[in-house]
Amino acid sequence: MRSRVLFVIILFLLTSFVLPSSALAETRPQTKTILVYGDSLSAAYGIPREQGWVSLLEKRIGEQGLPYRIVNASVSGETTSGGLSRFPGNLQQHKPDLVILELGANDGLRGLSVSDMQRNLSKMIEAAREAKAEVLMLGMMMPPNYGHRYAQDFKASFTQLALKYKLPLVPFFLDGVAANPELVLEDGVHPTSAGQPRILENVWTELGPLLTKKP
Repeated sequence: MRSRVLFVIILFLLTSFVLPSSALAETRPQTKTILVYGDSLSAAYGIPREQGWVSLLEKRIGEQGLPYRIVNASVSGETTSGGLSRFPGNLQQHKPDLVILELGANDGLRGLSVSDMQRNLSKMIEAAREAKAEVLMLGMMMPPNYGHRYAQDFKASFTQLALKYKLPLVPFFLDGVAANPELVLEDGVHPTSAGQPRILENVWTELGPLLTKKP
């Protein structure tokens, strides 16, 4: 009789502390979405996709157990104008919590208007914010052979946008990679597989704190 009473007590204690499935779901962190929105520099042009910095980022996030998934919507050759036209659809489809905005390089390489580029980026930033998504901007630079004034205005445009919208900014996300013959392909523009970890570290300086900050 005593053993039966003891069994009932133990069973009661065990069932009392079992959370319902709905409560268990609430205790697990919800997975958030990071939308990487860029051009060939983020689309792993000329190298295996799994060796690109975005794939390396996805691996790091998994290793650190962070509740994020990556959607890479980068398109080789994309300009800010083309990116702007696709942006609403990507926001609607993926519903990102964070957008890593990496566009502008092709505008610069084609010598397009810096003011137009800045305007296009502004519209994407504002659209992302309307969709309740944070934005991390990745800045670019043009070589001096494009003209000192153009290169200066191009670089400054990213800083101006970051200040205007109070955005985290990686001033030059190819820092330490660009112009290094050991880290770029024969075209002198696109990073090799060896250059991708350095790009990830450049991005992580601003991205890491965003992913690990407390809500």
